[in-house]
Amino acid sequence: MTQVLLIAGAPPQEAVLRASVQQFRAAGATVELVGLFAPDDIEPGLGLAGLRSLKAAAAERGKAFEKRVAKLSAPRRVWASAERDRQVRRAGRRAHVLVALDASAVYAVWRLARLNRKAHAVFGIAPALKAVEERRARPLHHALRDAARTVPTPATVGRSTRGAARRVVGGALRRASSPAVMRTALGARSWRGVVAAPRVPDRLRAKLARRVSLSMAKGGRKTGATLVLGDAARRTTDRALRAALLAEAAQSDLARGHDDPALRRTAYEAALALADRRHAKGDAKGAAASLSSALTLAFPRAVHFDSLSSPLAADPAGYLASFRASTAFQALTAPRGRTAPAAPVPADRPLRLLVTTYSNANFLHPIRERYVDHPGVEVRFLDLKEDGTLRPLARGGQRMMEHALGGAPALGEQAEAALRPHLEWADTVFVDWCTNAAALFTLVDPGTTRIVVRLHSYEAFTLWPHLVAWDRVDDLVFVGDHLRDLAVACLPPLAEPDGPALHVIANAMDLERFRREKTGADARFTVGLIGAGVVAKDPRWAVEVLRLLREHDERYRLVVIGDELDRKASPAARAYDDLLRKDLAELEPTGAVRLLGRTEDVPEALTGVGVILSSSVRESFHCGLVEGAVSGALPVVRDWPFFAGKEHGARTLFPADWVVATPREAADRVLALTATEEKWRKATADAAEHALTTWDWPVIAPGFDRLLLKD
Repeated sequence: MTQVLLIAGAPPQEAVLRASVQQFRAAGATVELVGLFAPDDIEPGLGLAGLRSLKAAAAERGKAFEKRVAKLSAPRRVWASAERDRQVRRAGRRAHVLVALDASAVYAVWRLARLNRKAHAVFGIAPALKAVEERRARPLHHALRDAARTVPTPATVGRSTRGAARRVVGGALRRASSPAVMRTALGARSWRGVVAAPRVPDRLRAKLARRVSLSMAKGGRKTGATLVLGDAARRTTDRALRAALLAEAAQSDLARGHDDPALRRTAYEAALALADRRHAKGDAKGAAASLSSALTLAFPRAVHFDSLSSPLAADPAGYLASFRASTAFQALTAPRGRTAPAAPVPADRPLRLLVTTYSNANFLHPIRERYVDHPGVEVRFLDLKEDGTLRPLARGGQRMMEHALGGAPALGEQAEAALRPHLEWADTVFVDWCTNAAALFTLVDPGTTRIVVRLHSYEAFTLWPHLVAWDRVDDLVFVGDHLRDLAVACLPPLAEPDGPALHVIANAMDLERFRREKTGADARFTVGLIGAGVVAKDPRWAVEVLRLLREHDERYRLVVIGDELDRKASPAARAYDDLLRKDLAELEPTGAVRLLGRTEDVPEALTGVGVILSSSVRESFHCGLVEGAVSGALPVVRDWPFFAGKEHGARTLFPADWVVATPREAADRVLALTATEEKWRKATADAAEHALTTWDWPVIAPGFDRLLLKD
């Protein structure tokens, strides 16, 4: 509904006022009246939505104010009384049509119109009625016009002085940067123009851009929320503010489930440049903050984990070139030294072995059990997450960077005090997962204690390996040659003379317990997938294989063992899961797909599975596949795309006939080797024998003995 505010410099004629109000109401408008009249001068029953006497308003402010206003000219007197009155200002801001009823009220209408740019400002009843009719005839046009006029134009901001710009933008922020305004194309476009306007002070521009970006995101314009931050960054000369705005733009882009590699690269290169400047000035804390921002932007979960490809895997050296050129990053990854080399394995007493990790001990059980019972080894286990002193230290990645750059002495002292008792007791520290535990243990000088770190796969796509002091690590263990190749390409210190010795030892697995008889006549036609909780497992690839199989024979079905995909991990994961759910909604009702969920008895679940599939885009080893092969299921391994075509990958880890490149090849392998019971039994028996003789724990364990005991 159109809102009309009438302003009078003198008491209006009753008959004219009554007729005018009736006409406005007939046109669908509400009417409020403000003026220099006494409350008793206006007859009741006119149908006014609001009435305010400026004489009464002046009286409320006291005699001194009344006397001062009385000395002014009539136009100034109207405005002086109106601008101090909260009720009048509120009415002026919400009005769509501002009407001066006489010459004395024109100045007040003009001043209110400067505060309320969306309103029509007119002199006289006839122009006011025309404005109301026009608004009623073209509601959408005026809604967009009002939204656009709620903000200042770029030209207005550009012409403003610093003080005027603050006043204009500050007022506009309060009145007009709402999500409702941003939902309109005109409003969003106008605000982008304001943010990019020339001659706006940097800090004001940054504040404005952040406010507008937030409103755009809330208003459903997530792309605009990213663009407006980028617009502001390009116009900002302050290096720190520019880097911060670019980082926020890249994070905003990722938050909407999208990745602009060019924007992200620009953002982390700006952060690296700032880190270099701060490092040159000896500002370790500032340099660490900038390096942390750069590394966070280079290793976002959505890009490397919740995507079906990774720029790091495709070209490690190219992807990390900006970091290697950074003087601050060079200082971060420079050798830190140790006072003495690791002592040899003691000959006169058991080896004291500290097995440690941060939270994830899933791959340590066979190793711990072996050495707990070993007469030549004394074992202790430490989970840093469960230690109240070590947990906060291990979670301080940015503080670790600051310490490596010469700052944060308190962190060094705290880490030394917390870790030294463990290092003095242990002959060897075995750190599983190359994450924060490895970074923390190499924050201090290990002395003669030997440090062994194991890297699986996940860690290579995070910032943590870049925080490890590799000259303090004696041995680095990989579970596959392809991971070793990737790590060496990403981490130049591994190739230095003082770098660690590199080893490849498969995961420790107790495979014998998976040898069980298949149950059910349909096991041969049941394709199993163990684990689909992350995008890297790419269960949609498995669904495509199933579709091809069912084109040939509808007895084939897919069984998924394990948790469902974690759609809360990132917007990218949610987008993938949306597509997966559509697939499952089509196939589950027909019985083609069955989701078993998590189970503590995987060997039992595999008794009904005749084909085991690895559909992943990357794996460190894929224990579930090997367990399935031992259970008597036919192994079918996708040539993991992250490593396909490289010197090592799925094709060099597994027998060549297990590995396929496409869903069509996978389906052809299944169809050929499950065509008859005899073929399937023969193929699965051969696969089980190969898996047991290659990867069962009794076969792998001597490798750990050679590593840890030098046996």
